[in-house]
Amino acid sequence: MSFFKTILANLPEVAPPTQKRLSFKEKLKWTLIILVIFFVMGLIPLFGLGQNALQQFEYLSIILGAKFGSVLSLGIGPIVTASIVLQLLNGSGILKFDLTTHEGKTTFQGIQKLLAIFFIVFEAFIYVFMGGLAPSSTLQATPLYFNFQLLLVFQLFLGGMLIMFMDEVVSKWGFGSGVSLFIAAGVSEEIFIKALSPLPSPVNPGIATGAIPSLFQSLAAGDPTTAGLMLAGVVSTVAVFAIAVYAQAMKVEIPLSFGRIRGHGIRWPLHFIYTSNIPVILVAALMANVQLWARLMQNWGHPWLGTFYGNTPATGLVAWLHSPNIVEKVITGSLRFVDVSHAMVYMMFMIVGAVIFSWFWVQTSGMDAKSQAKQIMASGLQIPGFRKDQRVLERILQRYIGPLTVMGAIAVGFLASFADLTGALSRGTGILLAVMIIYRLYEEVAKQHMMDMNPMMRKFMEG
Repeated sequence: MSFFKTILANLPEVAPPTQKRLSFKEKLKWTLIILVIFFVMGLIPLFGLGQNALQQFEYLSIILGAKFGSVLSLGIGPIVTASIVLQLLNGSGILKFDLTTHEGKTTFQGIQKLLAIFFIVFEAFIYVFMGGLAPSSTLQATPLYFNFQLLLVFQLFLGGMLIMFMDEVVSKWGFGSGVSLFIAAGVSEEIFIKALSPLPSPVNPGIATGAIPSLFQSLAAGDPTTAGLMLAGVVSTVAVFAIAVYAQAMKVEIPLSFGRIRGHGIRWPLHFIYTSNIPVILVAALMANVQLWARLMQNWGHPWLGTFYGNTPATGLVAWLHSPNIVEKVITGSLRFVDVSHAMVYMMFMIVGAVIFSWFWVQTSGMDAKSQAKQIMASGLQIPGFRKDQRVLERILQRYIGPLTVMGAIAVGFLASFADLTGALSRGTGILLAVMIIYRLYEEVAKQHMMDMNPMMRKFMEG
């Protein structure tokens, strides 16, 4: 065990700042530097890449903060996978870490980093040797093919390690965490391009890529159908943003007091969207895996999960789990009863899946009433007017945590499916992720740096 601890102690890491508190300008500087590097990495293609079969999973790349085909192909996937695996092992009691002590936290973070490195190597090999990112097929019969495969794995490994260290830089020197920042940046980039880009669309060169320039072009050309589609996409995106921000701001605050210090207390917040975006991310990952296996099985001649027409699911289970654009069908006059049924099945799958995963996540990640009550008691807090007993506190918390787990999951499942069905400018899961990340970032900045930021920026934050 001492050898293992020696490995953990000698893992490479980003040095933390020497000063106790960094200024707003310093954090902003490092956050912007990392953001620029992230976008540049997304533009660097993998040397020697021939086939990019992962392009069809653009939907998954948004959640992973990845750009398939670039050195950023792994994105934050290995970091998130390592975090989820360790969180579940710790929450379920299979591995136990005492996160109240410095040694426990250090061990937890070291094992998480070691797991992340393992998943970087593992996913790089899977992507390349399973044919997702492969060298040119002309090299397949030559000895060079294996060398190019190893070269692609090495590039993916370098990109994954860079992302891991960039995440550390943001966590220690910037705002929030790098994982959250990269997801929000990827979604924001997609929405910005799809909303405002004046460049011609690759699908229809006659109109702009961006919905807003395309809206005005269509109106000028007397094409109300295209104008209606563009307007619907913009309105749907704005509506999902607004509802998500409102839902994110809703919370229940439980008053707590310090047992030994009279007159001093805090409020313990329980957010309406209690499990954040975790359930809808897991549903999206499940659907992406179903699509991946359906594609593989179709290639092997056993289309048991359905078939694809190009990159679009055409029949079977994968077709029912692929969101139809209902608003587009209404505007173009092609809506059929089967499309409405398809939309209802898709929405129900998203909502029910979100509820199941939300309940599972609460029970295994230490967010249940018992774990929360134990944490509150360990902090020396209690509910005023009730005796200091963990079982009493647990029963009171359960009144809120149970309903919030279910209602919050229904809300995120509905919002994600609503965005997909109405043709929003990004996938519903991505929009929800971006909203929640940006809102939490806003809360953190407003809380910690309101006094040391520029007066104009302070006025904007307060407004």
